[in-house]
Amino acid sequence: MAGLGYAGIQKKKAAEAASAKATTEADDSNTVTWQGKNYKYNQNLSNYLLLGVDKRTPAETRVGKADAGQADALFLLSLNRKTKEMTLISIPRDTMTDVESFDLEGKSLGKSKDHISLSYGYGDGGAESCKLTQEAVSNLFYGLPIQGYLAMNLDGIPELTKSVGGLTVTVANNSLEYKYPEFSEGAEVTLTEENTEVFLRSRDVDESQSAIYRMERQKSFLDAFSKKAKECYEQNAKFAADLFVAIKPYTVTNISEDRLMKLFQTANEGDGYTEWTVPGEGTQGLSYDEYHVDDDALYAKIMETFYQEVE
Repeated sequence: MAGLGYAGIQKKKAAEAASAKATTEADDSNTVTWQGKNYKYNQNLSNYLLLGVDKRTPAETRVGKADAGQADALFLLSLNRKTKEMTLISIPRDTMTDVESFDLEGKSLGKSKDHISLSYGYGDGGAESCKLTQEAVSNLFYGLPIQGYLAMNLDGIPELTKSVGGLTVTVANNSLEYKYPEFSEGAEVTLTEENTEVFLRSRDVDESQSAIYRMERQKSFLDAFSKKAKECYEQNAKFAADLFVAIKPYTVTNISEDRLMKLFQTANEGDGYTEWTVPGEGTQGLSYDEYHVDDDALYAKIMETFYQEVE
């Protein structure tokens, strides 16, 4: 079913009924009543999950071994096929949500609250890992339909920078300055095949919420890359196809090449993208950092991004 699945709607209804903060209802026509207004899911949207995996080569494993790597970067891209508008949503890797785990034989142990990044690790390092993370993200967004996924391992990072001939970014914070002085907050730096991985991956694991600071750098990279890629595509219509060939050995995706080319073309016709981060708060857990979602704020952003008001 399109839109927020009925299970997700009922989950939200129960939570809001308990807190008596709002009323959310779904009728047989897939209309959602929220804060006194009626909404329907925007059928013009296509949603894609983009993952960065902390492995250098695709893991050859099986479901249950929990050694497929982690989804260290998670972004949800929503494209309006009619208006060409795009929204990029950042999902902190330490987001605590329902994650399905498995025993060593691959038997499901059910779902429990855990870091969303770990959902990938319970899979096979390929399609099954992507599907598990896709399900975790969809459930986090109350049953949001996700039409496809693309996961890239570490060896694909230099290819991105190489494809656009390098790019300039403005450093978002000082989280790398302790080790790499050139990456001080506000500095404009040129990223190359040699230093892009440091910029996107490095963090001080002893510093609380360092993954959040890293995510901010990843967002600045995506912003600069998308602009430079658009310029390259306008100069060379083969750019998108060449990029796909370059990154293919380092990716796992269920999006066909034809579909990716159409997405690239549609995105090129648009005017950039808006972005937001899953609202919440980072805290220090018993062993690791945790990011706890503000459910009410997330639900409001979901309605704003994926739904249209109707009479």
